[in-house]
Amino acid sequence: MWNSRVIIAVIYGLLCHGLFAFGIGTMVVMMYFGMSRSLGTAPSPWGWWLNGALLGQFVLGHSLLLSVRGQKLLKRLAPESLGSDLSTTTYALVASIQVGLLFAFWTPSGVVLWKTTGWAQGLLTILYLSSWLLLFKAMRDAGFALQTGYLGWSAVVRNQRPVHPKILDRGLFQYCRQPIYVGFSLTTWTVPTWTPDQVFIASMLTLYCLVGPRFKEKRYQAFHGDKYTTYASHVPYWLPRLPQLRKKQVVEEE
Repeated sequence: MWNSRVIIAVIYGLLCHGLFAFGIGTMVVMMYFGMSRSLGTAPSPWGWWLNGALLGQFVLGHSLLLSVRGQKLLKRLAPESLGSDLSTTTYALVASIQVGLLFAFWTPSGVVLWKTTGWAQGLLTILYLSSWLLLFKAMRDAGFALQTGYLGWSAVVRNQRPVHPKILDRGLFQYCRQPIYVGFSLTTWTVPTWTPDQVFIASMLTLYCLVGPRFKEKRYQAFHGDKYTTYASHVPYWLPRLPQLRKKQVVEEE
């Protein structure tokens, strides 16, 4: 039966998934063209100030959401009785808004440094799409329901509590602890068109992908305790460890 809790959860779910599709879709398209096409039209030099603000709201805001304090904040973005259960949905919703703002309203510089054509464009397009497939594979290994916000609102609809995945030690998480951020970084460096805008975006987002996950790891450490300590001691933070080398190390430890 559709009571007020279910109706609110469904509304949050629809908003979350709609904004998620918009944010990811906008990012895929805008970066493919090297951030040379967007809705931002701020005149120089205000364009770069606005671009810096758009990038800042994503980097700083997303880092906050990954922290323990951010998790408490997310619970306040839904009615009190649903705040905890919908926190994964509100996280994906807010993150999608941040991504959408950054890539939809960026003001292009109008300068193109390098634009591939022919076979080079085809090769980089394949690499670009492959990077996105790697990112989605990592999201799937992490739990696609969690990453897309489906976990929270769907549990409320079923009158259940959301069940979060256990320590992520499967799939790509066997080889590095942050494959989502590795994949995210690769998408920024495999584009077929390069502009000063894309260089700036790729550099700043890669730096964020190296530093930002530390906030999430602190939360995981507090939640999982010694289990996460053991996992982190065997699996590298960012650069993947080759499967055969990891297997050899495990055998030697045994």
